[in-house]
Amino acid sequence: MEKEKNKKERKYERIISQLNEQLTKTNNPLSRMSTIIAILHNKMDDFFWTGYYHLIDGQLLVGAYQGSLACQILQKDKGVCWAAINRRETLVVKDINQFEGHIACDSRSNSEIVIPIKNQEGEIIACIDVDSKEFNTFDEIDAKYLEEITKMIYI
Repeated sequence: MEKEKNKKERKYERIISQLNEQLTKTNNPLSRMSTIIAILHNKMDDFFWTGYYHLIDGQLLVGAYQGSLACQILQKDKGVCWAAINRRETLVVKDINQFEGHIACDSRSNSEIVIPIKNQEGEIIACIDVDSKEFNTFDEIDAKYLEEITKMIYI
């Protein structure tokens, strides 16, 4: 178990190093978000759906993503993304079937992590949402590194 955690941490550290190189090419947040999603989705084996939902006029609307077809708009105050936004904290869901009000955009997803994203003024403007086909995919290591990665959008 410890060996797997160390392997995951090393993979995230390599991703952050790659992002540090790539994100110097533009300071445009949307470009940076797209690059982050592409790298995460293609480097992390268990990331089945990887993307953003943007908080616009009180709605969560899909943004850049990779994976299967996404829900365009998430029903207000329902699901993991809204829960993370409303609680203003990262949520790790080991089994989404046990999460009351879960929104199933793709029934093959079984676990999920959602990290609220704040702009330079500290306002939540979006969230990064990652789904896995496997149960218990995400943990405190994912939370730590994905939180760090989301902060790279506005450096």
